[in-house]
Amino acid sequence: MTSIKLVVFDLAGTTLKDGGEIALCFDRAMQQYGYTIPHAEIYPLMGYKKPEAIRMMLESYEMDKERITAGLIEKIHHLFEDEMITYYKTAPQVEALPFAADVFRQLKEKQIFIGFDTGFSKAIADTIMTRLNWQEHGWVDCIVASDEVPKGRPHPYMIRRMMESCGITDPKQVVKVGDTEVDVMEGKNTGCSFSIAVTTGAFTRKELLPYEPDFIIDSLNELIPLLELHAE
Repeated sequence: MTSIKLVVFDLAGTTLKDGGEIALCFDRAMQQYGYTIPHAEIYPLMGYKKPEAIRMMLESYEMDKERITAGLIEKIHHLFEDEMITYYKTAPQVEALPFAADVFRQLKEKQIFIGFDTGFSKAIADTIMTRLNWQEHGWVDCIVASDEVPKGRPHPYMIRRMMESCGITDPKQVVKVGDTEVDVMEGKNTGCSFSIAVTTGAFTRKELLPYEPDFIIDSLNELIPLLELHAE
């Protein structure tokens, strides 16, 4: 693994348990403005920058396209953000996925940077980090939220910012790990050495296959052996 200098993880569904609350919060926020979105149509949008996901839902369910304004999207996103922050601050079921802590410890032992990127806003990401105490454990070298860059996933801006903060210029020294289509494509669009998909979140193995991740794993405990086998 000497060639790998940075592993970038997604949050919800990849390193953080997602019991469906994100879809519920989207649902409640959209319903406040008269839109009922089936959860089956929300899940595929999980990895996107959240205002972009809201815009995509509105384009499918609002017949009067003139109503789809930046102001409406901002209002819905504000409701969603408030719900998510309350959830991540108070819900007892907020916890890391199995083996996440072990993976982080092993990566730090190998002197590999650990980064996190997310379709959430910085306010939500900071709430998650505070709740899980990952920074206090020394497991977070960098974290970038979708509202801190010009465009979220599948664009490469978040990973590029992390590379810069870690002093990395070659994307082949970076691995991306995530649970959605846009996680896979973000890794590919950045030119990462590997774009690894996990089945612990929004997408099943069958749903991930068309996006051609380099590898698909069913648990984080598969990650380190995989990197040791395939990284130089």
